[in-house]
Amino acid sequence: MDQPSVEHVDVLLYSDDVTTRAEVIRAVGRRAARDLPLIRWDETATAAAVREKVAAHDYDFLVLDGEAAKVGGMALSKELKQEIFNCPPIMLLIARPQDTWLAHWSEADDVLPFPLNPRQVQEKIAAMQRRQ
Repeated sequence: MDQPSVEHVDVLLYSDDVTTRAEVIRAVGRRAARDLPLIRWDETATAAAVREKVAAHDYDFLVLDGEAAKVGGMALSKELKQEIFNCPPIMLLIARPQDTWLAHWSEADDVLPFPLNPRQVQEKIAAMQRRQ
């Protein structure tokens, strides 16, 4: 079996809900698939922290909660995509399939609908890694 050429990928996970963050991490674990590198999760609960971290660190991709309070992941995605040169790909967690059009407006690269299905979360995160 081929070993991944990269030791790890850095993923920023934003949600104001600690349970949501734990659910995503638990669904994926340390590695989304055998052929992929380990994931180093960086969790944050505020939009301000996301802005600071994205400006200071080179993430492989971001997972943003579209349902986060105060500043939702959709608005944050739109802002980052328009203001950050070479913004990392963004996966949005959305409440309903009908929110997909808003995710497209926000320039997100992919979406995951609630309730989170662990298999789907793992597959989508693996697909996001493979696109890198």
